[in-house]
Amino acid sequence: RRRDSPPPPPQDSVERIVEDAAMDLSLNPFSSGTRLRDMIRAIRASKTAAEERAVVRRECAAIRAAISDNDQDYRHRNMAKLMFIHMLGYPTHFGQMECLKLIAASGFPEKRIGYLGLTLLLDERQEVLMLVTNSLKQDLNHSNQFIVGLALCALGNICSAEMARDLAPEVERLLQTRDPNTKKKAALCSIRIVRKVPDLAENFMGSAASLLKEKHHGVLISVVQLCTELCKASREALEYLRKHSVEGLVRILRDVSNSSYAPEYDIAGITDPFLHIRVLRLMRTLGQGDADCSEHVNDILAQVATKTESNKNAGNAILYECVETIMGIEATSGLRVLAINILGRFLSNRDNNIRYVALNMLMKAMAVDTLAVQRHRVTILECVKDADVSIRKRALELVYLLVNDTNVKPLTKELVDYLEVSDDDFKEDLTAKICSIVEKFSQDKLWYLDQMFKVLTLTGNFVKDDVWHALIVLISNAPELQGYSVRSLYKALQASGTQESLVRVAVWCIGEYGEMLVNNISMLDVEEPITGNRI
Repeated sequence: RRRDSPPPPPQDSVERIVEDAAMDLSLNPFSSGTRLRDMIRAIRASKTAAEERAVVRRECAAIRAAISDNDQDYRHRNMAKLMFIHMLGYPTHFGQMECLKLIAASGFPEKRIGYLGLTLLLDERQEVLMLVTNSLKQDLNHSNQFIVGLALCALGNICSAEMARDLAPEVERLLQTRDPNTKKKAALCSIRIVRKVPDLAENFMGSAASLLKEKHHGVLISVVQLCTELCKASREALEYLRKHSVEGLVRILRDVSNSSYAPEYDIAGITDPFLHIRVLRLMRTLGQGDADCSEHVNDILAQVATKTESNKNAGNAILYECVETIMGIEATSGLRVLAINILGRFLSNRDNNIRYVALNMLMKAMAVDTLAVQRHRVTILECVKDADVSIRKRALELVYLLVNDTNVKPLTKELVDYLEVSDDDFKEDLTAKICSIVEKFSQDKLWYLDQMFKVLTLTGNFVKDDVWHALIVLISNAPELQGYSVRSLYKALQASGTQESLVRVAVWCIGEYGEMLVNNISMLDVEEPITGNRI
């Protein structure tokens, strides 16, 4: 730049110049009558953020002018533009009242845009929302089922506690209409109402239980979700549904499991897995802590667990949810064994996600039936050697839970053997678990010392300070094993002198018990004497 040239303008001035240039471009003239697609095309054609802001600012100015002039012809088009502008992140609060005007209109197209704008531009915290309660009430009682559906969708998305109390009777009445789509939307809207005002749960108990007799899958899955929400909201609703809905749920699950091929609900050869899973979750809620309810669902759970195909992902999702339900209710011991065997099959699956969730579930199952989980110990140990690090860590945690006084030696041997070939990233966790197992289940001091010496030799750099401190304390308090310890550590030090914790413990022992090392004092039967040329 020449010395006599003026300095460059500041950054905000540059942006203002670009915006002014964009305003001067001979694009399509923006007005309230501009089509939505033209505005979107102009925004997408902007090469910089400044150009985009200029287009949005100009369009917002035109919409404000149309609002001031009470332009009714293009009100719905302006609202569609505002929704797009809102999704881009620009403020659109000035158009909130236009939503209410569109909702109050008589035509379906205007109401559709109005309700869509209502759900996007407003939320339950907006005071403006109270003004729409009367319009919602009128539309919930409208003769046109599509307008009723619009009102239900909007209410289900932005309903506040006050609106829930005012409009709950209308929604409850709509649960009994003939149209399945209206029933479905009313059930979903009821979920929002119950969440906002749990005291209203008793108003929907009877309707929810009676709707479980429906045949329409959309209605069923919505009502099952409503029943689940009612159980969470009210203890009375939970007890009522235990008495009046269990038979209906068993029938639904049996019909869905035994139904023939239906393209509308079929996923990979499995009939409506979403309905399967929702019903199983509700059964788990109802059967938890209730022996009578659990007894009613035992047979159907066994049927689902045995008949569902496990070679498809949709089938595995159902099986997993079935296992969760069996573990969550007062199931029979045979049914629990069946569920744990399903998890054992999951561990042999090639899919990493399936193996991971099976390990998670087996950890929960340990509190229910430890013996049944122990039968899959070999497979679980193989998962400790898995290529996926998350599976290795989860399997290691499960193995730690499996250890008891009877199997501690073989399990520890397996883990120590794997320690030598495991990845460096995994050695720290594996070392910590082995040290914890050895310390917790040590059956005799000699076995404890042998295992700790092996760990120090293989991964001494990962052994925590408190672990090797405890080892030194044990050696100092066991005079009969001090000679064995110093000789074993000396041999280990010759084999692997790079492990920091091993060096520390060995040097301390040699300093304290060096005479026993030199003179082979306190030899055990399992030892070979150290000759002079090895020292």
